[in-house]
Amino acid sequence: MQTHETLHAAARADMQSGEQDGVVIELLHDDAQAPRRATEGSAGYDLFAYLIEQAVECSDGVRRWSIAAEATNQGSRVLLSPGAMALIPLGFKARLPNGYEAQIRPRSGAAFKKGLGIPNAPGTVDSDFPDEWRVIVRNTTEHPLEITHGERIAQMVLHRYEVLPFRSGRVGVSTERMGGFGSTGH
Repeated sequence: MQTHETLHAAARADMQSGEQDGVVIELLHDDAQAPRRATEGSAGYDLFAYLIEQAVECSDGVRRWSIAAEATNQGSRVLLSPGAMALIPLGFKARLPNGYEAQIRPRSGAAFKKGLGIPNAPGTVDSDFPDEWRVIVRNTTEHPLEITHGERIAQMVLHRYEVLPFRSGRVGVSTERMGGFGSTGH
């Protein structure tokens, strides 16, 4: 687990090496976990649920409610009803460099083994989002699904994007593709 001191040391090392465009992270709790890659070749950073003494907002697409994480012998957890969605807190805030977004995606293991889905995948966290990061998850099973404190619930992939101006003009035919969606399947 990275502590505040190791995060600050890493930030100082990045600054000294000239990488001043890194992600700034603020852990909101002493035991919160910063996103981290499982291997050197991993594109995604694992995201960890932070559930100690947290209320979790839930929805079924029609109504909204809140559930309190319950303390157990193994730590804190929430039980998500079949088909329900929840905003799972991650215990940190982060600021991305301009021109970057964080794409939130499912973890293959959580999706296959547990039935934990990310209904808006890939979700986007913009560089100017100021609040605690949370992940929308869905229980895709027909049984209650347990999410535990510290569990890897999703992954984040950083993505560079371009912002282009829109201008008024005529859009003419530029290729032989005509006929709308599916038009290449002659």
